[in-house]
Amino acid sequence: MKVARYYGSNDIRIEGMPVPDIGPGELLVRIKASGICGSDVMHWYRAGRTPLVLGHEIAGVIEAVGEGVTRYKTGDRVSAAHHVPCNTCHYCLNGHHTVCETLRRTNFFPGGFSEYIRLPEINVDRGVFLLPDELSFEEATFIEPLACVYRGQRIAGMRTGLSVLVIGSGISGLLHIQLAGLLGASLVVASDISNYRLEAAKRLGADEAVNAAEDLPALFREMNKGRAADIVILTAGSEKAIEQAFRSTDRGGTVLFFAPAQKDVTVPLPVNDLFWRNEITLTSSYAANYSEYAAAMEFIRQKRVNVLDMITHRLPLSETGHGFKLVEAAQESLKVIIEP
Repeated sequence: MKVARYYGSNDIRIEGMPVPDIGPGELLVRIKASGICGSDVMHWYRAGRTPLVLGHEIAGVIEAVGEGVTRYKTGDRVSAAHHVPCNTCHYCLNGHHTVCETLRRTNFFPGGFSEYIRLPEINVDRGVFLLPDELSFEEATFIEPLACVYRGQRIAGMRTGLSVLVIGSGISGLLHIQLAGLLGASLVVASDISNYRLEAAKRLGADEAVNAAEDLPALFREMNKGRAADIVILTAGSEKAIEQAFRSTDRGGTVLFFAPAQKDVTVPLPVNDLFWRNEITLTSSYAANYSEYAAAMEFIRQKRVNVLDMITHRLPLSETGHGFKLVEAAQESLKVIIEP
């Protein structure tokens, strides 16, 4: 089979490797669509671990079923979680499935930018999702990113009537914008440095869209009857974005660090000026658990979150390198999907 193997920035090679053998309890899945995530082009994060076959936002068809598997059959249309938790450790039992050590060690093989993947037994046990007939393979590639977004907003305390500022209007930001509106936000404001993405944010449900070069905290207050944001969601990791988030959060509000910062970024914490006496919460989220995947799939199935209009490029496996360049450039592209 063919795979797109990542060796580093601007170095993705189409190579051959054997179709994975499967053992008892495992599945072989033929990939029909695999989304490129912003984390796939986070080159500093991959340093020292290459070469790799990346790709974790997948959808496909079961080609072979290992001995003992009874819940799935050849021909089933599926998506799958690349990381799965143990469900029994201290973290899982306290609702923090995504910091479980098992979750951080599990993965499918070799990765979504390939013609086939092997799903290990633990992933088959707790991380496979049968796709409804009305859900396309392309739409299914959004299950994982939307599940992560749903977890982030749940942790941030999203509920009806809250005002929300989303800093960064890439794919994660656009999903946050749509989901915040769906969950009842009274005001959703998008920010980015790209006018292309700000226009996309407006099309996909943002009440207002503000260029990050402007005085974002002041403009948000103007739009929100003098109040800062109840929830600020950071899907951008620059120092300026983080500083804007701090200054845009209302008393009793929450800052959600959804995306990682740029490498080695540190920012001063204005404890007295902005935090002391104001009961502001700083929190973070990572990945998603099974129930969040299931909820995300249902949001997409019901068309309550519009994902098809976020797709700007559909490329064959041979053009995976070009797809990575599109995502990294962050210009006139949103979601890039590889279709082996």
